[in-house]
Amino acid sequence: MELSSDRAVARLEMSQIQGEDGEPFNDNSDGDYESLPPHVSVTTHMTAGAVAGILEHTVMYPVDSVKTRMQSLQPDPNAQYKSVYEALKRIIKTEGIFRPLRGLNITMMGAGPAHALYFACYERVKHSLSDIIQSGGNSHIANGVAGSVATVLHDALMNPAEVVKQRMQMYNSPYRGLWDCVRTVTHTEGVGAFYRSYSTQLTMNIPFQAVHFITYELMQEQLNPHRHYNPGSHIVSGAAAGAVSAAVTTPLDVCKTLLNTQENVALTSVNISGHLSGMANAFRTVYRVGGLAAFFKGIQARVIYQMPSTAIAWSVYEFFKYFLTKQKLEQVVASGQL
Repeated sequence: MELSSDRAVARLEMSQIQGEDGEPFNDNSDGDYESLPPHVSVTTHMTAGAVAGILEHTVMYPVDSVKTRMQSLQPDPNAQYKSVYEALKRIIKTEGIFRPLRGLNITMMGAGPAHALYFACYERVKHSLSDIIQSGGNSHIANGVAGSVATVLHDALMNPAEVVKQRMQMYNSPYRGLWDCVRTVTHTEGVGAFYRSYSTQLTMNIPFQAVHFITYELMQEQLNPHRHYNPGSHIVSGAAAGAVSAAVTTPLDVCKTLLNTQENVALTSVNISGHLSGMANAFRTVYRVGGLAAFFKGIQARVIYQMPSTAIAWSVYEFFKYFLTKQKLEQVVASGQL
């Protein structure tokens, strides 16, 4: 599909469209890209968010599989890894080339709708709060609140997929496939098992997303102050946001992984029978098994996963938002409405 077009025509189209304040949208000063209209449709945000979310989770999925295993509190001797590269190499060699992709199907099924809702909610809440707090200007408070609200909705859809995904990623996973895992967990632990880590997920993701969005917007203020479509700035800002937010929330991610996987060896070692539930119990268990150091298990893999994933998500999201908006403008021009 040909994505490029005559820039002179595009600038003319953009210059003919006025914002809500009556001022025309200006093209980027370097002449390479046209600026995005500040208020695009919810459908555009949802489509862009869905594509961005699926790509974010799929491109770096093998590293996510390694992260889950490295966060195991008492891993099998055959699943103890020193680095992400060494882990991937050994998994592929001993378990097959497709083993790091196990659980990818449920992740894609959950990521599309979850991210569509996530980005649409974020943009709507951000603009609404910014209008109130900063009279339409950028507000870090609005960015943080919008990211938190969007996360509550996102995690409600994504949490069951996370449970299935992480159980299938673990070493010696007993499940034959996606539906076998869903049926077995439902039969043996009940539907509630799919939301056992929801409170912990929210406790982790609300600060994660608040830090993520604030860092991204701060970076954009420095690298792209006029908020034009600028791929380089979206990639750099996204990577920085992913690295910072991933690092500071790793302890909560370790607890979430324990609640999702219900790691039997670790639970048995501290005389816990049945199923572990609750964030406080997860924190106590992690500390009893491995001390303070256990809260940072897998931090290397988590940061390595989040940096490119977040960069991909933001760059793809901003591109699709730009592309879909430009298509809509071209349709308006072709219909003679301008």
